[in-house]
Amino acid sequence: MTRQMGAAMRRIQAGNVLSAFGLGFTVPYLYVYVAQVRDLGAGTAGAVLAVFAMAALVVLPFTGRAIDRRGPLPVVIVASLLASAGALSMGLSGNVPMAVLSAALLGAGTAVMQPALATMIVWCSSPATRTRAFAMQFFLQNLGLGVGGLIGGQIVDESRPGSFTLLFSIEAAMFVVLAGIAATVRMPACPSIPDAMPENTEAKARGGLRALLGHRAMVQLCVLGFVLFFACYGQFESGLAAYGTEAAGIDPATLGFALAANTAVIVVAQFVVLKFVERRRRTRVIAAVGLIWAVAWLFAGYAGLGHGSQAMATAAFISTYALFGLGEAMLSPTVAPLVADLAPESMVGQYNSAFALVKQLALAIGPAVGGPMGAALHGPYIVTFVLFSLGITALALRLGKRLTPVQDQPSLVSKSRVVARHLPEQGGRVETAV
Repeated sequence: MTRQMGAAMRRIQAGNVLSAFGLGFTVPYLYVYVAQVRDLGAGTAGAVLAVFAMAALVVLPFTGRAIDRRGPLPVVIVASLLASAGALSMGLSGNVPMAVLSAALLGAGTAVMQPALATMIVWCSSPATRTRAFAMQFFLQNLGLGVGGLIGGQIVDESRPGSFTLLFSIEAAMFVVLAGIAATVRMPACPSIPDAMPENTEAKARGGLRALLGHRAMVQLCVLGFVLFFACYGQFESGLAAYGTEAAGIDPATLGFALAANTAVIVVAQFVVLKFVERRRRTRVIAAVGLIWAVAWLFAGYAGLGHGSQAMATAAFISTYALFGLGEAMLSPTVAPLVADLAPESMVGQYNSAFALVKQLALAIGPAVGGPMGAALHGPYIVTFVLFSLGITALALRLGKRLTPVQDQPSLVSKSRVVARHLPEQGGRVETAV
């Protein structure tokens, strides 16, 4: 990594932690703010949360092409200012139309930021350093979310609407700072992806959805990604929380301790796990995550169905979230860099956006399916997600058969001069260059 790439990477990571800090400030309190503080009702609060999620689904299909044609920098700046406007207007929302519009702006802006920031990381890293760069991004995002939520919780007061206005104003300011940082980044002419710069618009025009769908390894990775996010993140605050309170008798306050245990494991284990992951095949690491999460769901099953003491049930439930955190720490340096390494040189933004869209779909469908099951069908709920976790293992091992050795294990780059060109398959052939 050159000095210019290192300087750009530091600014990008600072932007990552700021955006996460801002989101952590407000997202946990969005429902309470709309329903109770502004007295707009539970129905409106549910609609606001739905619009927040749906806005991402609307804008992400167009985000990748904008990133590849214009470059990620202007996209990050526009998205940050859009999110800032949404956050500020949300803090002033006193009626339903303004709250819904604010949620749309905030959801769209934050959704567009993620693939744009990921593409900036790709531009400022080489295959050898990309794993560590994405691990750092995940670490800082969780740290920012945790600290933001902690500080935000000390500011909010349901009896004082002004405290929420202050909260959303601080979030808006964080997004403006992110835009300012992004504007100062000087992106290097990265030799690892020489055709990824925005001047190559003719090459990008020949890409698009058809090329992505023709790339079997990427399609398999998207299917795997959907199952990953559906079986974990899609259950955290819906199905698993409902199961814990209904089946295991967990006090709602304990859910906060469980989420804290999840974050703590990620923060403590991230760089310890990184040393283990860097020298191993990515698909084998993802397969191991599936097994770890299967054990996590068995712990959850014991908490709700094991008929042990309440203390044991609580410990098992918290352990479930901790094991999920260990799996997340293993995934962060594997999945996101793999998306980048599979992308053709002129479609990095489109591949990142497509994977972000898959993640958003999983996060939208997961609560809709898991919530009712976790609340009422306790045994089937646990069995279903144990099977989904084992499916992660099977899908990861299958994906490994479609990757080149270097794509699956980037540490081999230093051992071989043969480097795979990341092109979609044509007739099952993968081109290489010496």
